[in-house]
Amino acid sequence: MRWSWRLGRVRGVEVRVHATFVLLLAWLAVIYYQETGTGAGAVAGIIITIALFASVVLHELGHALVARRFGIATSDITLLPIGGVARLERIPQEPKQELAVTLAGPAVTLVIVLFLYGALRAFSVSAAIPAANNFTSVGGAVAQLMWINLSLLVFNLLPAFPIDGGRVLRAALALRMDHARATEIAARVGRGFALLFGLVGIFFNPWLVLIALFIWLGAAAESSMEQLRTSLAGVSVDQVMIRDAHALSPTDTLGTALQSALSGFQHDFVVVDGDRVVGLLSHQALLAGLANKGSSARVDETMEKAFASAAPNEPLEGAVERLQESRVRTMPVLSGGKLRGLLTLDNISEFVLMASAIRGGKAATAAR
Repeated sequence: MRWSWRLGRVRGVEVRVHATFVLLLAWLAVIYYQETGTGAGAVAGIIITIALFASVVLHELGHALVARRFGIATSDITLLPIGGVARLERIPQEPKQELAVTLAGPAVTLVIVLFLYGALRAFSVSAAIPAANNFTSVGGAVAQLMWINLSLLVFNLLPAFPIDGGRVLRAALALRMDHARATEIAARVGRGFALLFGLVGIFFNPWLVLIALFIWLGAAAESSMEQLRTSLAGVSVDQVMIRDAHALSPTDTLGTALQSALSGFQHDFVVVDGDRVVGLLSHQALLAGLANKGSSARVDETMEKAFASAAPNEPLEGAVERLQESRVRTMPVLSGGKLRGLLTLDNISEFVLMASAIRGGKAATAAR
């Protein structure tokens, strides 16, 4: 994620913090100072917030470690002002696995709440919600941390997809229907909660407006990704790839590449030396090369030499995942080391739109 800094690794998972988290700390320091009227109160508030986000990291690690048991790796955990985000390489399609991975996070938070409660009881400290001027003591800070974690646990279990409760709802629905339909219903429920949070936030707490936006966008993104997976299921690369792709030579000039781009439909070009693919010239690289080196510069001075590729008979879904992670929107399709076609995000999007239209037409016909 852009504007994030690496904090370290925990159990093989990289932990990062987003730059906006610093703004959150500064804002909370002001809030706590206003509540307590002391610098000690502001410092205590920052310490409580850092401890809270340590709890959030443990929550996300719960997701990551259970996902690892099912062979799903976690790219990283990033701390944001609205909480933590664990980037799993994929979401389990098996409902029982998704339930296990999803519930692991809240289970960790529950353990934290019980541990903090036990610590308060062991030292005969009140577990009641501390007053604004009381959480500067160690016991008050622990009680404050416990209650915030408990509040987050309850909130996280609301069926507001894509937060944990919403994912539990999707997994439960997927036990009775196909995954795509379950995602669609869960996303609708999530958007409903987003509208509710937004309305409440406008009048009572602006922070809820930000959470509402996160839930709305997250539900829409998850729904779109599920539609993509449904459209790509059972489809191979050669069914979608561009077969009449124009290739460039390493010795061609950027001016030649520009003329090819202007006279055809391609924006990115495979660079071929004989029968061997040696690079990719993306649209962005072409424009940068023209600006920095001029039209007489050779293609091999600007092309990308490290690139992903696909095979004609491999499942399209796996190739799309690699393409989305790549810096270039185009992937050469190779067989026996020779170029067979091109796979681009644009023609994949076109395929998905057509597949969705066909499914919609069939559904309309069946409903008559």
